[in-house]
This record gives sequence, C-alpha cells and structure tokens, in this order.
Amino acid sequence: MSTPHRFADRDEIADVRAEADALEPGAESDIARRVAGRVMARRGHGGLVFLDVVDRSGRIQLLVAEDRAGPVDLDLGDMIGATGKPTRTKRGEPSLAVDELQLLAKTARPLPDTYHGLVDAETRYRKRYLDLLVNEDTRRDFLIRSKLVAAIRSFLDERGFVEVETPILQPRYGGALAEPFVTHSNELDADLYLRIADELYLKRLIVGGLEKVYEIGKDFRNESISYKHQPEFTMLEWYEAYADYEDTMARIEDLVAAVAQGAVGTTKATFRGHEVDLKPPWKRLRLIEALEAEGVWTRDADDLRRRMEEREMDTKADETWAQLVDHALSHLVEPKLIEPTILFDYPVELSPLARLKEGEDGIVERFEYFVGGMELGNAYSELNDAAEQAARFAEMGVEDPDYVEALSYGMPPTGGLGLWIDRLSMLLTGRETIRDVILFPTLRPTE
Repeated sequence: MSTPHRFADRDEIADVRAEADALEPGAESDIARRVAGRVMARRGHGGLVFLDVVDRSGRIQLLVAEDRAGPVDLDLGDMIGATGKPTRTKRGEPSLAVDELQLLAKTARPLPDTYHGLVDAETRYRKRYLDLLVNEDTRRDFLIRSKLVAAIRSFLDERGFVEVETPILQPRYGGALAEPFVTHSNELDADLYLRIADELYLKRLIVGGLEKVYEIGKDFRNESISYKHQPEFTMLEWYEAYADYEDTMARIEDLVAAVAQGAVGTTKATFRGHEVDLKPPWKRLRLIEALEAEGVWTRDADDLRRRMEEREMDTKADETWAQLVDHALSHLVEPKLIEPTILFDYPVELSPLARLKEGEDGIVERFEYFVGGMELGNAYSELNDAAEQAARFAEMGVEDPDYVEALSYGMPPTGGLGLWIDRLSMLLTGRETIRDVILFPTLRPTE
C-alpha cells in the first residue's frame, strides 16, 4: 500500500482543540485545519464514525461522516492525516469535522490496551515507544523533562554562563569518588574511562579565563542501581569565577524555582507523598548540627561505628571514618530533609576538591541540597591551591598531574555545582523511580 511521503502544513492538535472549544455547541468554524496523529479509539453510528486521534500535543475527536469524507477503513494504531473544520458537538466536545482523511502509516501489530494504558513496568521500560504511544502521562512527563532542560539553559545563558562540552572518554577519571566504566582505544592502544563527572575539565576552563561555564551531559558510574541511581545519568555542572559557596547557594535556589515555574508552571511539587514549595529561601542546616541531632557526631571512628550499630545500622562496608559519616548522613539525616534544605560545611575527609573554611579546622565550604528526602546535588567553594590539591590527591591515592599543573597557573576563587537532572525530573513529575524519567533506562538483560 502506497502512503504519502509527507503531510505538510500540519496544525498541532492542542491548538485545533482550543479553537474548537471556543465555539458554541453545534457550531462549526469556516477555517480549515490539518491534523495528523495516531488513531487511539473508534466508535461508529451509522454513516458517522468517531475517531480519537493523538499527537504530541494532545487528543481530539474526529467526526467522519461517510457522505462528507468517504468510508473509513482504518485500524487502531494507524497513523492518519485529516483535513477539516474545527467544531464543537451539541454535547460540547471539541472536535474536527473531517473533509478528507489520509492513511499515513499502517500498523502491523495490535496496540496494547488503550483504555487502561500500558501498566506493566518492565514492558514500559523495555519498550518505551509503546509506553509513550498509549500513556499520556508518560508523554507529559518527558515533555516536562525537555522543558526543564531548556529552562536551565535559559536561566544560565541569561546570567552570562557559556555552555561547553568536555570529554566523555578520558585518560584519567576524576571529579568524584566512583567506579568508572573502562574501554579501550585500538588506535591509541590505551585504556580510556567514561567520565564519572565533568568537574576537572570545566575547572581547567575557569583557569583559561572563560569565567562562567556549564555543561549538561551524560556521566557514567559502574555502581549500584536504585530508585535514584542509574549507571548512565544526566548532570548539570556549572563553575563561576569570583564566587563562593554562599553565592552558589543563592543561585541554585533561584534556578530550581525558575525551572519549576518554567517546566510545570508552579514552584510547588508533590513528591513521595510530600507537598513541597521550591520557592526561595530554603532551609539551611550545618552538617555537624544535623548529625548531633541524631546523636552520631564524633570524630572518633570506633565511637561513631558503635553509635551507628546501636541504631541497628550495618557498618561492615564502611572502612573509614569518612565512609561512616556518609552512611550516617544518607541513612539518618537525608530521609528527614523534606522541605528544600541546604546542608552545609562538611568535613574535609568527605570533600577532597573543596576549599577549607576560614577559622574552622577540618571543615570545607561544601553543601548538598535536598528535597523530599532526596539529594538533588552538591556544590563547593573550589580548592584552587595547586600544592594543597596535589597533597589531597596523594592522600587519596589519586594522580592527575595535568589538572594540578593547570591549577598552578592560578584559578580565581570559584563556586562550582552539580545538579542531578534525572532527580529534578522525578521531583517535578512526581515520579518515585529514576527509570520513569529516563527514556531508555539501563536494565538487566533478558534471558
């Protein structure tokens, strides 16, 4: 069967529906419109067939009278183009009275249940095209995610930031403590790593004088999978010269509120059963005070382990004091940070790339920010002393002489931040698992 190669001058269904909705019941517009989409429902009464057609923007009812547009030979799932006039039925349903109907693509397989939608989670993730096809909520969520990313770019661009691209394949990985994926270049005969963070390359650009830079890109960590973790994920990182973590706190509050307003039209969100408002100012809480409130702040590793085990926490995997502190934070503090909260001033042992806080031994200018009991991101006043950075790398058993050399040319005081795009998408769509906001999540192989 031959079908057209194109269907030009198409109107979005949402626009045609709005035009029809403005008419009086029973009225028909004089202006012809052209829509295209997938047939999702069919009802027939004598010589009149009712078709529900869906495109990216929404759904509309087509009124196809045989004496006006000819017979209808279509199946559910077919892609069609229709030319007609917006109308509103006597019952008030916005519709399109069809003058001409064209088949654009024929479905060769029956659709999933179009009334209940595709409900099996495994099928939804493995066959996202079917999920998008039959579930309007899924289409809505991914359009929100797209608006969210566009709003981030607009916010930063308007404030003088420059969007850049840094390597995904790296000879050394760094910028976070994580297990990398390893690959091999045949041409170079060298192992390379998929980046775990953008940080060290972006800060090289600050040294080079770009002053305000950001990147929205994929990072990869060969670690756990959970409701908030995927091996492949999307991060925003920005770095701003002549700023510190206080400036960065204010900027992330403003950005998240502006992005929420741009993507969903409000700063209020419902996530994991909690109603939250992302409007600044957010609550601010020192890390030490948060741990003291839980009775687990101590610099003694053995004492900390004992206190945690008294709380029935399994600490076998925690080898160092820093790992114990991080475990206590994630288990005892993070789940209670429901309203937007900035947790700040971290021990240096947890933050090898952050700058020391003046007047406080062992504390660095770092913060993480949380909503709905989930971390959204991390930020520092960046360490810009080359000798100190080299010493901290040595303590970690890390080598990156090129980055240390870059710092030795002088990096201005800088505020840097990372934001988990996938988690912000979860928050704004109300989804409770990261797989619902990644179009093609990483899944276990099927047998």
